[in-house]
Amino acid sequence: MAQVSMAAIPALKDSFAQLRTRMDKAVEDFRKEMGATRTGRASVHMLDSVTVDAYGSQMPLNQLANVSAPEPQLITVQAWDVSLIGAIEKAIRSADLGLNPMNDGKLIRVPVPALTEERRKEMVKHLHKVLEDHRTAVRNIRRDGNDLIKKAVKDKKITEDEEHGALEQIQKLTDDEIKKMEELAKGKEKEVLSL
Repeated sequence: MAQVSMAAIPALKDSFAQLRTRMDKAVEDFRKEMGATRTGRASVHMLDSVTVDAYGSQMPLNQLANVSAPEPQLITVQAWDVSLIGAIEKAIRSADLGLNPMNDGKLIRVPVPALTEERRKEMVKHLHKVLEDHRTAVRNIRRDGNDLIKKAVKDKKITEDEEHGALEQIQKLTDDEIKKMEELAKGKEKEVLSL
């Protein structure tokens, strides 16, 4: 018997679309975390997690300033409102990124020191932890999908053959998404460990 796509089964069509969207979001979140992971080179994404106390609330740095990396070992932050330079400098310093910003009144320069061997190994450990967290998230989404399918069989909305095919399809989707994240992590690990 030819395998029927979950998307072709009316009772599962919406559920499958939701599962795929949730898994794609988990992979995208992982990709963002990889971008923010520090390597030996300066990257504007290193400051993505920095929030600044401005105008009475916490705001992301990229909404208050132009962040650029003009050199491999330097990030510059040009605040759109110069009265916020002190708050931005303080936020970068207290963000626990291991960076020491310098402020000349108009521009904040953030030198990115070269990573030591010990720090590189810590980064790789962190990378593996983040990867495992996101793998777990994808597996939890798979579990939710499997529960939906089992409920649909129980409620007699789909046949047992359709259940079997749908479960296989969810497993394949899960494996594909996890493989994407593992490949991203491998590339980032190589980048972190290279001098």
